[in-house]
Amino acid sequence: MRIYSIFISCQIKSGNTIISDSKKVVNMVYRTGMQIVADMLYITEQSGQEGIKTTSLLTKANLSHSRLEKFVKNLTGAGLMNKIDFDGKNVFVITPKGKQYLESYKRFSDLAGSFGLEL
Repeated sequence: MRIYSIFISCQIKSGNTIISDSKKVVNMVYRTGMQIVADMLYITEQSGQEGIKTTSLLTKANLSHSRLEKFVKNLTGAGLMNKIDFDGKNVFVITPKGKQYLESYKRFSDLAGSFGLEL
């Protein structure tokens, strides 16, 4: 896992005095493709049989629209998720095969974790 820190530094001149302040703002952790797939399937599974709309999925999965579309294409192509056109909107529902994949991913992630590894 790669963790990056972003620092903000600013200088304010007040009369003849320069005030300098640096603050750590956020730690960024990048996910692997497998983690993103698992996140998307988990989010879709949590939405139940009524499914989840595109905007909700991309917000909850923290993905851009273009990146979401690439993953959706792979997941639907593999039969892990169904894309349903409902009233002019796309709704996503996890398939039984997607549930099986997600369960296998959880078991493998737990196994790797027991050896001190992170996926």
